[in-house]
This record gives sequence, structure tokens and C-alpha cells, in this order.
Amino acid sequence: MSGMADDALGELADEVFGSRDTGGVGFDADLWATLEQTGLARLTLPGDVGGSDGAFADAAVVLAAAGAHAARVPLVETDLLAGWVLQAAQIELPDGPLTLASGDLDIARTVRRAAGELHRVPWARAAAGIAVLAGDQVLLIDPADVTVVEGANLAEEPRDTVLVDGPVIASSVEEHVGTQVRLRAALGRSLLLVGALRAALAASVRYAGERVQFGRPIGRFQAVQQSLALAAAEVAAASAAAEAAARAADADGVLTAELPIAMAKARTSEAAGAVARIAHQVHGAIGFTQEHKLHHLTRRLWSWRDEAGSELTWSQVLGVGLLAQGGDGLWPALTRVV
Repeated sequence: MSGMADDALGELADEVFGSRDTGGVGFDADLWATLEQTGLARLTLPGDVGGSDGAFADAAVVLAAAGAHAARVPLVETDLLAGWVLQAAQIELPDGPLTLASGDLDIARTVRRAAGELHRVPWARAAAGIAVLAGDQVLLIDPADVTVVEGANLAEEPRDTVLVDGPVIASSVEEHVGTQVRLRAALGRSLLLVGALRAALAASVRYAGERVQFGRPIGRFQAVQQSLALAAAEVAAASAAAEAAARAADADGVLTAELPIAMAKARTSEAAGAVARIAHQVHGAIGFTQEHKLHHLTRRLWSWRDEAGSELTWSQVLGVGLLAQGGDGLWPALTRVV
């Protein structure tokens, strides 16, 4: 799985970084086609809806590869979020990339129409279908029936405004679906962050061995070594937390894995700031230009650390959850192996 994901994502996703014309922004249609052909685009969805029946542990490998190569595709949105929500609502999934939004829309259920605005919808301009979670209703909107106002996050990934005034397909879902979506989004962003963290560290170690100052590579200076060691510790801790959360979601279900997922998002988000800072310190004046890969990674670290909840948000969830274990349950919760 790891080799296939790296091959598919690495060969195509990395091509963009040598091009001034695209600059690593927008939707990568060629990469998406490859992911669909290899079964990675809908990895965790059931086979009867076009998925590959994969586990969250499998998604951890693929999403880490996507993060490491700054892949411009909506993997989390299609596989873990919109695809899962539409399946839960028993709505037929459209072919192609999907996205999920949440918001308050005026829904005329008798005639199946909706009106309103959805803000910061990931990849809306590239989506073949926009799923909307509105209370206990799941809506499927055809992008041809809406107006998309283009926007972006710091990483220049599409975060669009969608103006809705047209027909929808609607179905009711149980209340826990909203909670699952929140946890799935946090897990997905955590796994993407792990990949970007690993790639930023690897680029920094490589550059420290190549850049010569005062007659020797800067990686031989103790101060640089200490910084890289700190970054490596952050990456190791973040990776362990995210992979443990994926295993917990496979073993116990997403709802039961709330605390491991909270730990993963809090830890990967915290690591994002430290590793991005060290990576740019090591690289010095380079790494900021459009054709250099580093800033595509660090801008994603800065963007993804706040999306699906910041480290503060998930640290609070984790703290409340651990306190709820009581005195007798705290140590088992902290030392649990998944």
C-alpha cells in the first residue's frame, strides 16, 4: 500500500513544483484520475458504492503520502467525509471528486429545493457533487445548479463560497452522523499533517547535508543538529498519535475513538508550527519561492493545523474526556495500547 501510494502521488504530484504556470495550486485532474484507477480515491468506502473496502490504517498510509507530496486532490473530502455521509444517507454517490459542507440552508422539503450560502467549502469548484449536512438532513447538490465564488486557504487550496438556489436530493440521518463527520475530518487532517511533517523534516535534513558554510555542511553544526533533533521528535510524536488514532477507529469505531482522534489532531497541529519554523530556519533564505517545494509543505502545515479544529479545540476535548474517566480510569486511558 505504501509503495503504490507513493508511486501514484509522488510521480504526478511532484511534477507541478517545477512549473511556474501552475505554481502548485488548483485541482490536479491527472492525479485524481490515477487515484481513481488505482482504487485509492475511495479507499475506505464499501465496494458496492465504488470503494475499495479499506481500513483507516490503509487511509493513514495514503493520506500521509498525499500530505508529503502536497497533492492537490480532495482525498479526505471524497473518501472520509462526503462519500461516507452520502452512503449513510443512502444517496447514490456521483462519480468523480466529492466534497462536504455544513450550514443552515432554507430547505423546501416538499419540492426538494434549497437556498442559501455555504462558506469555505473545500474543493467545491472541482467537485462532481457537493454533500451538505444540515441538521438531520443530508443534501446532495449538483455543482451545475449552484454558483461558486472561488476562495482559498493559506496553502492556496480551494475553499470556496457556494451560492445555493436550486434542486437537491435530500435524506434524513441519525444525530450521531454529525459527530462522526467532525471526528473523521479531524482524523483526516491529522494524517495529512503527518505526511507534510515528514516531508518537511526530510527536506531539512537533506539540505543541511548539502549546504556548506565555513567549509563544512551546516548539518555538522551543533545548533542545527539540535533543531533537527527537535523537529524529528515532533514528527515522531505526531506520527505515533495519528497512526494510533487510525488503529483505534478501526478497532472500536470512530465514535468510540474520540479521545485518540482528539490526541492526534492536537499533537499534529502542535507539531506543525514547530516543524515549519525549524524547516525554514534551516533552509535560510530559500524555500519561500513558488517553485520550491518547502513552502508548499509549510503553508499546508499552517493551514491544516487549524482546519477541522485547532490544537486548543482538541486539547480541550481531550482534557474533558480524560477527566471524565475519573481517578481510576485516568492511568489506563493514558497507557492504553492500540
